[in-house]
Amino acid sequence: MSNPTAAMLVIGDEILSGRTRDSNMHFLAQELTKHGIDLKEVRVVADDAGSIVSATQALRDAYDYVFTSGGIGPTHDDITADCIACAFGVSIGVRDDARAILAERYERMGTELNEARLRMARIPDGARLIDNPVSGAPGFSIGNVHVMAGVPAVFEAMVASVLPQLAGGAPLVSQTVRFDRPEGDIAGPLARLAEEYPALSIGSYPFIQNGAYGANIVIRGSDASLVNEAILKLTALFADGTT
Repeated sequence: MSNPTAAMLVIGDEILSGRTRDSNMHFLAQELTKHGIDLKEVRVVADDAGSIVSATQALRDAYDYVFTSGGIGPTHDDITADCIACAFGVSIGVRDDARAILAERYERMGTELNEARLRMARIPDGARLIDNPVSGAPGFSIGNVHVMAGVPAVFEAMVASVLPQLAGGAPLVSQTVRFDRPEGDIAGPLARLAEEYPALSIGSYPFIQNGAYGANIVIRGSDASLVNEAILKLTALFADGTT
């Protein structure tokens, strides 16, 4: 039985402009792998309502789970919540439980819960809140879409809140073998090995070190014994080239 599938939607002009380097995709991919959910696609879109809505609709129809990051803060360009509501055809407004979370936190901090901060309590109808132990402002889940903040520490905390609630599959195991020879020397036998083990993902990742070409061959799969078998066969094929 195959693992559930997932996609990630990264939202923000700052990502596309190069001003901010996204680390959330790397974190999510690692966590989903541990949980037995296969991350199949990542899209990055600008703070543009049409782009966010269309990407959300496409991804939620194509995959079991969708994770979004970015655009749920207090500023005018934080439009993700409204776009998700539009994508699902539901209304959005300030929700009492989300407001209560923010009110309690800001009272404790001695900070005013002003109109801008109250934007973070606007939740689409029918959504479930995602706990945010870092900064209080919740994310939310609606259907198979999980909407989270872009700040890495908050995103990571929200992922930790959501993942235990999701059905996973068999966690992927991975092994790597390094070859100090060009990819062209190993491509033929590697292709035949991939044909022999269709249930495994076999990837070649080239590098140049001290002017010499090499490649790391990574074998991944949910069956640890099959991965071990393929690794042994691989090292036997190129015993003189491994390090």
